[in-house]
Amino acid sequence: MLKINEIFYSIQGETTYVGNPTVFVRTTACNLRCTYCDTKYSYYEGEMQSLDAIIKEIDSHQAPYVCITGGEPLLQKEVHTLMKELCDKGYKVSLETSGSKNIAAVDPRVKIILDVKTPDSGAADSFLMENIAHSTPSTEYKFVICSEEDFSWSENFCRQHNLFEKFVVLYSPSYTQVSERWLAEKILQQKSSARLQLQLHKYIWSPETRGV
Repeated sequence: MLKINEIFYSIQGETTYVGNPTVFVRTTACNLRCTYCDTKYSYYEGEMQSLDAIIKEIDSHQAPYVCITGGEPLLQKEVHTLMKELCDKGYKVSLETSGSKNIAAVDPRVKIILDVKTPDSGAADSFLMENIAHSTPSTEYKFVICSEEDFSWSENFCRQHNLFEKFVVLYSPSYTQVSERWLAEKILQQKSSARLQLQLHKYIWSPETRGV
């Protein structure tokens, strides 16, 4: 059994899987309280569901991609069983996690997205450094950039731990806090090896674009 906040079918807005029709499984509960969190409703809301029921709902959408997100999915141990069963069924599974919980037990077939928290997130000390050693070649590192300080901090973190040489590194502008152009210019000016990542879903489903 897992406590699930929601299961929905949408377009993947982030990571190198961006643009793919994807089934999202959002688990309930999070151990962090990031300043820019846009899914605060997942902190507590949700209901217990069996793995069979969850997989049946996923199957109904007939999409090859499944994203396990939260909240913080790794707070619930049975999420590992869910991910293994989905991989066994041939799904391309990704996991979005803050890196504040150990990823060593995650099925190696799962693409892990480590959302490393920057200073402006309010949770910069939450990342478990041993997760770098547990990362696989498919692991991607994501940094939400809210300010000049966040950008410099992220660059230093990536260089200190050789992330640019080993993994895909994604920089996302914090929605409405810094502009996409500003971050693009920073990446170019600083000769960063990070990829600029926009949260595509926020542009597709924003009030300004609905019905267009």
